[in-house]
Amino acid sequence: MKITAVVASLAAIAIATPTVNNVEKRQTSSGALPTVTVKGNAFFAGDERFYVRGVAYQPGGAADAADPLINIPNLTRDVANFKKLGINTIRVYTVDNSASHDEGMKLLADAGIYLALDANTPEFSLNRQDNQTLYQSYNENYLQSIFATIDAFAKYSNLLLIINGNEVINERNNTIAAPYIKALQRDMKAYISAREYRNIPVGYAAADVAENVDQQLAYFDCGPDGVRGDFFALNDYSWCDPNTFTGAGWDKKVERYTGYGVPIFMAEFGCITNRRDWNEVAALYSTNMTSVYSGGLAYEYTTEANGYGLVSTTNGKVAPNADFTRLEAAYKKTPNPSGDGGYSATTTASECPPASDDWEVTDDLIPAMPALAQKFMEDGAGKGPGLGDDVTPSQYGGESYSAGMVEMDGSAASSNGGSGSGTTSGSATSSSAADNVVIPPFMMMLTIPVFVTVGGVLAGMGLVL
Repeated sequence: MKITAVVASLAAIAIATPTVNNVEKRQTSSGALPTVTVKGNAFFAGDERFYVRGVAYQPGGAADAADPLINIPNLTRDVANFKKLGINTIRVYTVDNSASHDEGMKLLADAGIYLALDANTPEFSLNRQDNQTLYQSYNENYLQSIFATIDAFAKYSNLLLIINGNEVINERNNTIAAPYIKALQRDMKAYISAREYRNIPVGYAAADVAENVDQQLAYFDCGPDGVRGDFFALNDYSWCDPNTFTGAGWDKKVERYTGYGVPIFMAEFGCITNRRDWNEVAALYSTNMTSVYSGGLAYEYTTEANGYGLVSTTNGKVAPNADFTRLEAAYKKTPNPSGDGGYSATTTASECPPASDDWEVTDDLIPAMPALAQKFMEDGAGKGPGLGDDVTPSQYGGESYSAGMVEMDGSAASSNGGSGSGTTSGSATSSSAADNVVIPPFMMMLTIPVFVTVGGVLAGMGLVL
């Protein structure tokens, strides 16, 4: 919906925000690797520029949602291949947030490997079908699982970053999900701050949808620090061998994204249209790109039904294929650039993109955090629901869900009416995130808790344009 500046101002005045004491962050990290932080538009391990160099790792794929980090025999087997590839990062899409990961995370740390972690699971994720399913799936049960995942991994120094959504927007006509993704981004940053964890980078992994990927980059980087992502990840399959930096159009992407406010990296790459020679690796870690990009993750480790994969698996044994051998060679012959790679130490927030046929986000409102989730900020999330068969999916809604209210009912995503104008060093400043969590007033109606803000009341009065 579109709200006038007067209505937006009234709503902003009326909305109450919780307070979080500005205290020293807990030093809960364990493991031998230094924590990676965000500076400007790059990652750093201490004073050294950090480039993501790795693979996507989800044996069994989406059809078999199992946690690969607690299968210690298989992880031990695969870590040997990770070391052979010479990688420093794996991306895992599904974990069991009710289990301990001490042993698996130590295996990775001992091998010099960081984790890029997706926070969602098949049972606890947003349903992008329409406005009603989005509102219904964004509830306190969903956030409890997300926050429990943060609790489970925050102590590990080799937790590189957390991805709050993967390709939720995957077409030109489902951008209505964007405000919910951004609200989750805000909530995760606020929870990290409220629980006094280190500044764990939080951000989104986007499909490379030609019609709106640029709008996605801008949207998730606009507004105050509390709602902006700490990085932006792209699943990019635009380079199909044989190709070149200019032939694949990567020069144009570097040109478009120069000046972006936070680090960008490729959360997936590796087109399989032709034989994968991995020539994009040399480009990705060259100074042609490192002023904007911070590396990437080859897709994917095990061969699944989609035809990608670096190893085949039979009766618990893995066999590297030719793609593995060629990727190993590509990584080994491509060092990181010397120095800082031309990164930008000081960056500026992006301007929020205007609405269009390909971007159906008409204003800067994002949903209020479900009020019943506020207790997690104060008390912690508790044990996660895990991946068991007896788990009730959060998409069915929480106690705060109301079928009669599926519009935006929350806070402004930016403090100045829709365009990002703040400047930042790019460091993750989660202490400011809690100031953007909205706890709306509520009333009881027909025994169903319905949460409203001034914006919602005014909408009911016909004052929303």
